[in-house]
Amino acid sequence: MLTDTARGDSRLSLWLHVREYAVPPSVIETATARRRAGDWAGACAAAGIDVDLQLRSVAREYGRELAARVRADLRHLAPDLLRWHMPRIAPDGLLRPGLTLTLARYGAEEGDGACPVHLVARTPPAWADAGQRFSLALWDESRSAGARRRPRPHPDRRFRLDLHRHLWDARRAGELRIRSGAARRSAGGPPAVDPDLLDAVPGGRHCAVDRWAAEAGILLRAHGRSGGTVAVRPGARQRLVLDVAADGTTPPAVRIPAASAEAGASGMPLLPDAATWVPPDLELLRAGLIEADRLHPLVASALVPDHRPAGSSRPADRGGRPRLVECRGARHRIGLVDGVLAALDHGQDEIRREELLAALTGTPLPCLRAIDEAHRLDCLPSIRARLDHGDTAGALAAVEDLLGPDALLRGGALRDELEAAALRRITYGRFRADLFGPGPGRTLPGRPRPRDHRSRPRHAASR
Repeated sequence: MLTDTARGDSRLSLWLHVREYAVPPSVIETATARRRAGDWAGACAAAGIDVDLQLRSVAREYGRELAARVRADLRHLAPDLLRWHMPRIAPDGLLRPGLTLTLARYGAEEGDGACPVHLVARTPPAWADAGQRFSLALWDESRSAGARRRPRPHPDRRFRLDLHRHLWDARRAGELRIRSGAARRSAGGPPAVDPDLLDAVPGGRHCAVDRWAAEAGILLRAHGRSGGTVAVRPGARQRLVLDVAADGTTPPAVRIPAASAEAGASGMPLLPDAATWVPPDLELLRAGLIEADRLHPLVASALVPDHRPAGSSRPADRGGRPRLVECRGARHRIGLVDGVLAALDHGQDEIRREELLAALTGTPLPCLRAIDEAHRLDCLPSIRARLDHGDTAGALAAVEDLLGPDALLRGGALRDELEAAALRRITYGRFRADLFGPGPGRTLPGRPRPRDHRSRPRHAASR
């Protein structure tokens, strides 16, 4: 029944897959322990985040006060929580490639004409997304920071986590309950929404329409305004315009003066995606597709306040437990012997004889077929998903649990996936080192070649 529900809703199915593989419990535990010990750089390393900034350089370029603010934010950054909430794309829920999103702004208020400094998270382009790693850096438009080649180096206004610090700041993680609307829904309060707005929203059941007024007010105040118009992007090529009037005692009134595809292209503020949509964790909980124990601990404590952790969520160790196989009318065991998967109920002479017959195009024993299938296809979708989301340690642990730590992989899909993952990591390393392609600043200055931009044939008669 729950599976049918997930299959009937591609968005829930996507996020259920993400929650299973994208941020493993081991990553959350390690990153949390290091963060609590004050090792923010170690926490980022545990969560697969590269740090492209040095606080000493920040102090030299922008002053000690700004460097102290950046350091305070980094010390309270929960990198595993940030990875949990990073924007993702279908069909596999991988990180949105080539994205630059703002985590915090320093040095200038929005709308005063100055150029603030942004603490940003950057995802690599799709061709270099192996390991699903991303980086932290400072971005300053006035100084053209972030010289490494990026598809979209400017912060994307659709993904402004500086207005949603509860999605990465451990100090404010509890705000998720209010900002997601879970507090009002659990209290049974009616949503303060204009009915006309509900009718105008396409696919409104996934949109946080009841929170748009309050979130639009937060966005406008960040722009130094008490009211005005805000563009909302409820879908691709779909725009709504909200006219928000500030009210000191009640939520701002919301109405739709226009619904225009060009609204997002205008100069009006755009409501971030984190405020536009209902958080996927809340939807999964409502649909009964996930238990609170499978959520990030900070998310679970915010959305389910009375939840008590059930202990470690690590899977039980299956090492050493034999598996049963129907073999010639009997139940035989296959298990680990000296770190290698082997048939336990067949002698060595029989195994060698059957392997020889199989090499001569004979039919191998069912036990040998089960071992061969384990080397080739067993658990391949789960291992592939772990590799796609950067959980190399989890994928290797699953392979060792299946075949044994000393097994030699045979040719087949499983070995191909592991080799391809290793090659993709090399590509990411080349991207990080800026060794892929010509790179910025590598083209020698000078006049273009004569064949370029030629205005007339080379052998044209002179006049």
